Amino acid sequence: MRHIKDIKKEDIKDIKLIVFDVDGVLVRRGTKIKQEGNTTTLETKKIAPEQISQIHRLKEKGYYININSGRGLYMLQEMFREILDFTSLTYENGSATWFDGKIYQHVNSFHQLKKVIPKLQKVKHSNIKGFEPKELIITIHCTNPVKEIDDIMSKEKDLYSIWNGEAYDIGIKNIQTKAVGLKSLIKLLKIKKNNVLVIGDNYNDSEMMAEGGIAVTADKDRVKGHFYVELEGQKLPADQLMESILKIK
Repeated sequence: MRHIKDIKKEDIKDIKLIVFDVDGVLVRRGTKIKQEGNTTTLETKKIAPEQISQIHRLKEKGYYININSGRGLYMLQEMFREILDFTSLTYENGSATWFDGKIYQHVNSFHQLKKVIPKLQKVKHSNIKGFEPKELIITIHCTNPVKEIDDIMSKEKDLYSIWNGEAYDIGIKNIQTKAVGLKSLIKLLKIKKNNVLVIGDNYNDSEMMAEGGIAVTADKDRVKGHFYVELEGQKLPADQLMESILKIK
């Protein structure tokens, strides 16, 4: 793997679409959530003004921009409101994409998930901080893995359960992935796999990163890529990636 600072004009000559994961890439990892009875309080993070400026400059240079995240649509729209006029949002681990003011749903998971939700809601443990409101996947925020959740999910043959360090993401195996969302967006944009650069940092990004022509990892211990980037002071991985591309394009 090469450091992102070593990326050359020749490396990105075919790139038309840049795909960003969110947590650990555009914002720092960690979600503040509190659930009391039927009331859930969830922190909405904002991207920095400098990132907004960088993304605008990428758009001016002709790149399509996509945010591909496990977060829900409403939260992503709040986070990226300043760039929504030219940015597509693929949400809930590839379940659907908001593009040009329309929603394209890639996966229908209702019947599979409705069977397991009551079982998970019955689990009471001090490590569980709350269920993040979502439409098409289940996300349970915890301070640490919970054995009762692992036991329930081990019996579910059609569903996956990924522990990402702060939460469980639960969806349909081999179908409900960020890669599915990316492949659908590639078709919508009428481009090819080698026209895509993807940056991610977590286990649920690996399939998505494999669907791009260039993969950039923001965490070498969790996922591999053609290039890597590391935290550099206050600069997040996305900041450094955009800086490197803007310098040579």
